[in-house]
Amino acid sequence: MPYLERSEDVFVLYLGERGSRDSENAFHPDWLEQVGDLLDEVESTDGPGALVTTAVGKFYSTGLDTTWVVQNTDKLNSYIDRVQELFARILTFPLPTVAALPGHTFGGGAILATAHDHRIMREDRGYFCLPGISIGASYAPGSIALLAARLPAPAAHTALVTGHRYGGAEAHAAGLVDDVAAEDDVLPRAIEHARGLAATRGRTLREIKTTLYTDVVASLRTPVQNLQAQEALSAD
Repeated sequence: MPYLERSEDVFVLYLGERGSRDSENAFHPDWLEQVGDLLDEVESTDGPGALVTTAVGKFYSTGLDTTWVVQNTDKLNSYIDRVQELFARILTFPLPTVAALPGHTFGGGAILATAHDHRIMREDRGYFCLPGISIGASYAPGSIALLAARLPAPAAHTALVTGHRYGGAEAHAAGLVDDVAAEDDVLPRAIEHARGLAATRGRTLREIKTTLYTDVVASLRTPVQNLQAQEALSAD
């Protein structure tokens, strides 16, 4: 399960199990609960602070836990609502946030990374990819709104409608990530960037982010079943 470490004013949230290098860090409901608890722990501290999320091994995150979804289709709407609430929370987090991407960042994992203030990706291995179009999986409106607000329009469009896999250098050139680094430098550079912004932590930072992304946050926090009902009414 995810765990938390600290480097002075920077909290480092590892998305995978301690010691595991092969975990895909998919969004199982238990994983979502644990991440939420760790974010609560970070928020409960006082003083300057920043948050880095990362992982160990070849995956940052592959997003939705498709195995769990297939086995729990009756719970899909509430599950997606929880995932989107995580995106909204990171987007408006009262600490500066940096995603350090050591490897594959797919689907919901890519959306989670995009919700951060800053993204640093390994330059030589791993892909940033939104594969929904390739596998016939739809994105919730809030997720599309988040990507549209946080990424350059041409890059968001191409990534969504083609499902292209972007390596680090290509992702950087397209504006999907802010920086690239060698494998051993991804996390140190993310921590360094986060530490430089730790003094901005607080209520004002949350207010700025919430105001910047008012419509996105509203969409992320609109229950999926309500959106589906609205679409059905519009179709009629």
